[in-house]
Amino acid sequence: MALSQGASEAKLIPARQVVTAEWVRLKCQYGCPGYGKRLCCPPYTPTPEAFSRVVGGYRRALVYSYRGGKRAKRGDMHRGLAELERAAFLDGWYKAFAAGAGPCRLCKECDTSRLCRHPYEARPSMESCGIDVYATCRNAGIKLDVVTCPEDTPKYIHLLLID
Repeated sequence: MALSQGASEAKLIPARQVVTAEWVRLKCQYGCPGYGKRLCCPPYTPTPEAFSRVVGGYRRALVYSYRGGKRAKRGDMHRGLAELERAAFLDGWYKAFAAGAGPCRLCKECDTSRLCRHPYEARPSMESCGIDVYATCRNAGIKLDVVTCPEDTPKYIHLLLID
């Protein structure tokens, strides 16, 4: 389903290969101008320690990527993430839970003083939960390089925990 939504690659891995680390969330706090401005970003998301325990309750994870560039529609990718989670749930994988790439883009501005306007679609970013996306991609056999210039095409990585 991820591939039919436009993902360029998808790999099923043991959940124990999803890497969490405390330092990842620091990159959100010190380096992202969106810190504290969206409900799917820290400090509103689970801590790396808490999310590591969540991952420990799963046996499998689907890691998949989209090629970015000017045509990438981040909101569409985020909605597709929730659709994939729901499809897994309806197929009997009732614990299915998804995390996306970067900040949620469902709303132009997020009102953090109230509940989310899109609770069925909004999911936390992988980074906000402390997932080391690069190490997790290496474990999944997905090549992920740091984007170093505007001409580079980014990859957007998503995760679906299933059990």
